[in-house]
Amino acid sequence: MSETRWWDLVVPAVAAAIVALILVFAAPDLLTRILVAISAALLVVAYFTMGRRLVCGNGSAPLAAVFVILVTISIGIGVAAAPFMAMLQTLAYPLVWVSVRTRRGGIAGSAAIGFGVFVGFLFRGGFTLESFWDGLLSGGLAVVFSIALGLWISSIAEYGEERARLVTELTDAQSQIEALSRDRGAAEERERIARDIHDTLAQTLAGLVLLSERAGRQARDGRTDAAAEAIATIEQTAREALAESRALVARMAAVPADEALAAAIERLAARFRAEVGLAIDVDVAAGVDLDREQQVVLLRCLQEALANVRKHAQATLVTVAVASDVDGVRMTVRDDGVGFDTSAARTGFGLDGIGDRATLAGGSVEVVSEPGRGAVLTIVLPRAGVTA
Repeated sequence: MSETRWWDLVVPAVAAAIVALILVFAAPDLLTRILVAISAALLVVAYFTMGRRLVCGNGSAPLAAVFVILVTISIGIGVAAAPFMAMLQTLAYPLVWVSVRTRRGGIAGSAAIGFGVFVGFLFRGGFTLESFWDGLLSGGLAVVFSIALGLWISSIAEYGEERARLVTELTDAQSQIEALSRDRGAAEERERIARDIHDTLAQTLAGLVLLSERAGRQARDGRTDAAAEAIATIEQTAREALAESRALVARMAAVPADEALAAAIERLAARFRAEVGLAIDVDVAAGVDLDREQQVVLLRCLQEALANVRKHAQATLVTVAVASDVDGVRMTVRDDGVGFDTSAARTGFGLDGIGDRATLAGGSVEVVSEPGRGAVLTIVLPRAGVTA
């Protein structure tokens, strides 16, 4: 719309200015004045009736052809009446290029206007050799310049349109990437929640099942004291499960913020001692530098490791050691159970979950085991504030 308004001002203003210059300085006769006025009026009328629609992009190829013909006739009449009317070329050539909007149409329109100028000079000069050269030089040079400038401007416009298209495609691609990132983030969050549930509530509920079975057997055997002790352990474990569920809802660790890592590990070991009767030795060295999230990762990995020992190892002794070394903070979980073949395919989620947790925290996991020789699980996490 702004481009059309600009042309609405320029076309009548330039045409009127050229006619005024001729009338003031050339002092033509009446016929010349009439022809000059007709030439300028035809150009202005052609613009407002057809050219304006073409500039807005609402026209058709036949309409553009008619418009170019009228502009050519207008300039031909004007030049035939007064050679100074050739100045209308400065308006006609750019108007044709913005109207037809194609390179081929611009070249054809420029050639038509140049031909109109040439014919106008021939009529003005009485078809003499001098008028022939005047028309050829004036119209020919203007056509060459118009085509060169039009092609250059067209290439710039096409380049701009291509860049705009690429920017649009890039914006769309960025939107798709953002959507994929959100989907991936949601999937990772679901996996994290699944690991949290598996490592907290699922393990705790599994312990409650074992304790309940033990209490039931003890009650049936008449060992009421032992059954009461098991029930008390069930109550304590259930309370821990409630705390863990609240922590999951709040997206917090299942241990109080003010509790030291050593105390949290000892509490976890005490629960497994009560559940399975395992002998668990805990050794946490002083100066272990882990932030809160890393501590949660370490505790979750230990919880899963002890759960695996309870389910599969048939062990009697488990040793848990946590210390710092040059690689970071190292936790070793060693058992004297039946062991397993580390190269065999695994169907459980436990070791894979431990590996995923450690990897996401920037750490690493190593499992060493042989059938009949127990197992050693080593987890290494970077120190607090250190990116692996």
